Amino acid sequence: MKKVRAETEPASSRRMRPALSPEARENQLISAAVDLAEKQLVEGTASAQVITHYLKLASSKEKLEQEILLQQRELMKAKTEAIQSARNVEELYKDALNAMRSYSGSNVEEV
Repeated sequence: MKKVRAETEPASSRRMRPALSPEARENQLISAAVDLAEKQLVEGTASAQVITHYLKLASSKEKLEQEILLQQRELMKAKTEAIQSARNVEELYKDALNAMRSYSGSNVEEV
């Protein structure tokens, strides 16, 4: 028969698999901290700082700030793509000019 783990086993005694990278370890610790904060909120033992933190996350101002950050990120991506596109167009113009020069019999300059 299979052994059944007792439901009363505390979550803190469960061992997590070791993280493979610093980012994964950071995510594990964040997850553990959020789990602990949730437990404290449910039990009514959360500190004022924990309660305030989650209240701020739920505010409309925070949601607006997150939306602004997302839009700024999209804008930065668009600007980066525009710069890359401009470089590509510039390269195409150079190639076209060199081709025209070679067709007209002029010496081709690599600019």
